[in-house]
Amino acid sequence: MNVSLLVLGLVAALVVGAAAGYLYCNSRARARQAEARADARSIIEDAERAAETKRREAEISAKEAALKVKDEAEAEIRARRAELSRLEERLDNRDAALDRRDSELDERRRELSRREEALGSRAAELEAREAEQIKALEEVSGLTRPEAERRLFDSLEVELEDRLGRMVRDRTLEAEERVDTEARRITATTMERLASDVTAESTVKAVALPSDEMKGRVIGREGRNIRAFEASTGVDVIIDDTPETVVISCFDPVRREIGRVSMERLVQDGRIHPGRIEQIVSKAKKDVEKEMKAAGRQALYDAKISGNIHADLLRLLGALKYRTSYGQNVLAHSVEVANLCGMMAAEIGANVKIARRAALLHDVGKAIDHEVEGTHALIGGRFAKKSGESDDVVRAISAHHHEIEMETVEDVLVATADAVSAARPGARRETTETYIERLRSLEDIALSHRGVDKAYAIQAGREIRIMVQPSQVDDRIAAKLAFDISKQIESDLEYPGQIRVTVIRESRATEIAR
Repeated sequence: MNVSLLVLGLVAALVVGAAAGYLYCNSRARARQAEARADARSIIEDAERAAETKRREAEISAKEAALKVKDEAEAEIRARRAELSRLEERLDNRDAALDRRDSELDERRRELSRREEALGSRAAELEAREAEQIKALEEVSGLTRPEAERRLFDSLEVELEDRLGRMVRDRTLEAEERVDTEARRITATTMERLASDVTAESTVKAVALPSDEMKGRVIGREGRNIRAFEASTGVDVIIDDTPETVVISCFDPVRREIGRVSMERLVQDGRIHPGRIEQIVSKAKKDVEKEMKAAGRQALYDAKISGNIHADLLRLLGALKYRTSYGQNVLAHSVEVANLCGMMAAEIGANVKIARRAALLHDVGKAIDHEVEGTHALIGGRFAKKSGESDDVVRAISAHHHEIEMETVEDVLVATADAVSAARPGARRETTETYIERLRSLEDIALSHRGVDKAYAIQAGREIRIMVQPSQVDDRIAAKLAFDISKQIESDLEYPGQIRVTVIRESRATEIAR
């Protein structure tokens, strides 16, 4: 009972304490809220007062700025008005000046009109007088106007021909002064740097025999051995009264070489019969093919040419070892031309590689020109193109005898080096008949021109000196005559190197004192 009362008392005390705490906390919260509201109202009022102050300050600043802008605008307007006033004054002055100029121009136009009228009347008067004078001149001279014009044109033609001769002479002298010295230096330097053997070859080969008894064995019973040999090699075997010698003759230099090698081996072996001939000839063909390729590679080395070359082109190049032109070995000539061309290209700054390569291959067409239609230059160009050579090399090969037009300096160098190699003393040989005919043709060309008295071909046909009649050819026409003769020689004749044309005009007056 007591415990229950105690518990109830404690519970009641707790309830009363909780209620009192709640009331206390609630009153404190209301007091804080009231304080917060009062603080907020105070802050808002302060902010409103500050904003009002700022607004008033901004209004004052804006009014001051507006006044300042207004003052500046008014000042600028005043300055613009002053400038406009000055411009108006200047325009007024210009208008006045233009008015004065218009007046002056009108006066000048009137003056020009008066002068034009005076000139027109003067021109009419001059035309009338000119007609009268022409009529009077026709009556005095006995010539009509067309006849007088024709005579005048004839005299002008003579004068123009004289001027043309003078121009040709002057231009020629000027070109010689600029070019001749340098060309001679380059050519002379190049030829001095090159040392080449001078050889002469023919279309036959002589093979020595140990005895005349060997001739019978070469011929064989009823000529069967010599027939088998000629059929296998394609050459002609000439056996005459020359002691201990047989001659191998053939236009094809490769077949001729195969025949020579085969004959020497047969003579050395001693067993001469058709079966053995076929074996020896077959082996000789293989050996000559190897020699041609080796000769081609040696030519590349001698000409200082690097890079690959087609095998067929290398074979044709080596075949030139057995080819001759006017007694000059074509392969040696090609190597010489390559070295000449390379030196000249280096002297003038051209492409040395292209120049050397084209120069070495320039006569490769001669190895097959007896088998293919066309000139050796075009044949060589086509074969080089087929073998993968560059367009520059192909063009230089094809153009070295002017078969096609030259386009680059390398084309000209190849043709020049070819001419230098062929024209140097001892390089080639020609028959006496051909030599005399060439000299006679030179003199005939010179004598066919008007005013030429005598013509002499000298220096082995490398120069022609022409004596002219002084009464028909003066110094100015002499230059044109030399030019015309040189062009005719270029078009009508074929010759190695170059030919100098010299026209000589000499006047002599002779009296005898008694």
